[in-house]
Amino acid sequence: MMEPPAAAARASCRRRPLLCLLLAALCMPPALGLYTVNAVYGDTITMPCRLEVPDGLMFGKWKYEMPNGSPVFIAFRSSTKKNVQYDDVPDYKDRLSLSENYTLSIKNARISDEKRFVCMLVTEDDVSEEPTVVKVFKQPSQPEILHQADFLETEKLKMLGECVVRDSYPEGNVTWYKNGRVLQPVEEVVVINLRKVENRSTGLFTMTSSLQYMPTKEDANAKFTCIVTYHGPSGQKTIQSEPVVFDVHYPTEKVTIRVLSQSSTIKEGDNVTLKCSGNGNPPPQEFLFYIPGETEGIRSSDTYVMTDVRRNATGEYKCSLIDKSMMDTTTITVHYLDLQLTPSGEVTKQIGEALPVSCTISSSRNATVFWIKDNTRMKTSPSFSSLQYQDAGNYICETTLQEVEGLKKRKTLKLIVEGKPQIKMTKKTNTNKMSKTIVCHVEGFPKPAVQWTVTGSGSLINKAKETKYVNGKFSSKIIIAPEENVTLTCIAENELERTVTSLNVSAISIPEYDEPEDRNDDNSEKVNDQAKLIVGIVVGLLLVALVAGVVYWLYVKKSKTASKHVDKDLGNIEENKKLEENNHKSET
Repeated sequence: MMEPPAAAARASCRRRPLLCLLLAALCMPPALGLYTVNAVYGDTITMPCRLEVPDGLMFGKWKYEMPNGSPVFIAFRSSTKKNVQYDDVPDYKDRLSLSENYTLSIKNARISDEKRFVCMLVTEDDVSEEPTVVKVFKQPSQPEILHQADFLETEKLKMLGECVVRDSYPEGNVTWYKNGRVLQPVEEVVVINLRKVENRSTGLFTMTSSLQYMPTKEDANAKFTCIVTYHGPSGQKTIQSEPVVFDVHYPTEKVTIRVLSQSSTIKEGDNVTLKCSGNGNPPPQEFLFYIPGETEGIRSSDTYVMTDVRRNATGEYKCSLIDKSMMDTTTITVHYLDLQLTPSGEVTKQIGEALPVSCTISSSRNATVFWIKDNTRMKTSPSFSSLQYQDAGNYICETTLQEVEGLKKRKTLKLIVEGKPQIKMTKKTNTNKMSKTIVCHVEGFPKPAVQWTVTGSGSLINKAKETKYVNGKFSSKIIIAPEENVTLTCIAENELERTVTSLNVSAISIPEYDEPEDRNDDNSEKVNDQAKLIVGIVVGLLLVALVAGVVYWLYVKKSKTASKHVDKDLGNIEENKKLEENNHKSET
């Protein structure tokens, strides 16, 4: 009769108590609150045997449990013989090391090393076990944003890119950010899909998160990043990708036209460039430009150039998109300045004539007009009702628009005042009573040439001296000491006429009335001291009285002699008249 199974087992344990202890250890249920060792992928896993070494220890063993609970022994160490044996397990070949204190080390940690390992210490009477759980962690690579879009478009949902994180364990979580803020999924605006792929040979994960995004105009220059959140031996950590900026395309909403000029104002002769721009991205490359007076737009790039503009270019300019959907306008004012001087150039007039002068201005704004004569600015405009020699000169009428840089006009008038020679002769007895000064005052333009002739006895004391020629006037004078009455003739001649004037001068021994010099002559000295003038008049009256008395006494005493001289003088006068008549006939 056969024994029951339980009775047979008890009988066997009595015969082999160590075997029964090992079998009982293998059949024990897992303990709660297991000790865990965290290891880094590729590093060495170190698992101490957390049991106290008992007395009578025979040997120690390490095993791990399969998913179905079955044990796999991997290392054995005898306490008596001190020898170590490693079981033939392919996954742990040449990777195990069991120390004297029964600490198990596993080199080059793998994901497959995540198991429940058990340390067993065996005595003759007992088997002690202590389990250890191994956790392996692998930090992922830095996230990369791949397959980036060339550009994004507003109002369009488009694939922005894929955030790829490789070789992670355990698997991590990928999050998208824009300008540092989390992008949450929004239907038809933000669409995020995450894929996780496990490498069967290594057990590592690769996560790929794709982002479809519909941008707005404000997303221009926005920075997009992705971050992976993973678990490591010391807790949760994150790694961020490099930021990526996308070119956001959006349509033009506004067109602007501008005038490009070197100055703030435009004048005739300038070059003007019109520039049209749209605020879209990319900006429009072609526009229609509308010019005043033209009904059809001119197709051009974003610039339109006008050279050497005239006043008729003033007006309103427009530009629009090619489809004419948007338009902008600007106004251009071309400033101008016209000057008309009448007469102008070189003008020759006769002294005493009238000359009306007008300087007419036409301009886009109020202009400033001034006159310059011979490099000196005049206070008033010139007006000639009766021309004088001093009116001759170079006149400039100049006008400017002060608000317009570089806009200035000027015209010139060269006025020449001509006149026939005019002569006035004066004589004066010098203070030494030994000679007389004869002056020939001449007016005329062009400057007359002066010649002197003398009739009668006497000689010229010195050569003729001329004063400076100013405003068509000058003087020529000689000094003479006549021994008898003489006639002096002053001849002035220019291109217009020859003028002759004579003056009778008495002998130096005969007192006579002196004709004063023309005080109005610009070349004569002007006496402004009234006290000197009064004294001169008084002295002159006394001299006249004295000379009159002397003349009367001589007249009574030498009446006969005087009559002879008078006859002779009359004869000389008659001769002079005949000479002048002959001269006039020859000139005619």
